[in-house]
Amino acid sequence: MTQPTWDAVDAYFSDTLVGHDPVLEAAAAAADAAGLPPIAVAPNQGKLLHLLALTVGARRILEVGTLGGYSAIWLARALPADGTLITLEIDPKHAEVARGNLARAGLDKVAEVRLGSALDSLAVIGAEGGEPFDLVFIDADKVNNPAYFAWALELTRPGSLIVVDNVVRGGAVADAASTDAAVVATRRLHDVIAAEPRVTATSVQTVGSKGYDGFTLARVQN
Repeated sequence: MTQPTWDAVDAYFSDTLVGHDPVLEAAAAAADAAGLPPIAVAPNQGKLLHLLALTVGARRILEVGTLGGYSAIWLARALPADGTLITLEIDPKHAEVARGNLARAGLDKVAEVRLGSALDSLAVIGAEGGEPFDLVFIDADKVNNPAYFAWALELTRPGSLIVVDNVVRGGAVADAASTDAAVVATRRLHDVIAAEPRVTATSVQTVGSKGYDGFTLARVQN
């Protein structure tokens, strides 16, 4: 199988099961126009996040890594009117684009973009002592994923879901000898998860318009 085949299959499923969505398409176009890197989740992946949030009955969602707000729109749409999405972004330009996209989507009342280092923002959220999050989506710099996961575990509750994106690294995650910092951190993340009795987890390889990658899904245990 080749990338054109993966693209065609993604397009088929997105056209059939996701459909035309002017708001999401405008968000993607705004990110492209602003020169943001084309690394947002694909439409079918965004809908998976949406379905996971609906399935867990999420009222509070945390996203680590906002980019242009495409995945944030998918997640925020799963919230009730009094729900909350906090999404963390270190780049001011990305945050500005995301805020505009969320506002155009009519979600700026439930979605808050916090600017700054995610680790600093997570510490602030922890100190605020708010209600636990029902779903956490981690899709930021990969080197800090073990630390992001540790914070996610502290900020959730039994039954919450934690999703970590881009864990396959084009297959390099299987290479124990890799010196790539993102691969080393991803392997460390999974060692942490495997040794953590508070979660049960699995990882899934994916192919599609975003290439060969995958995600890890963890459920916080009772």
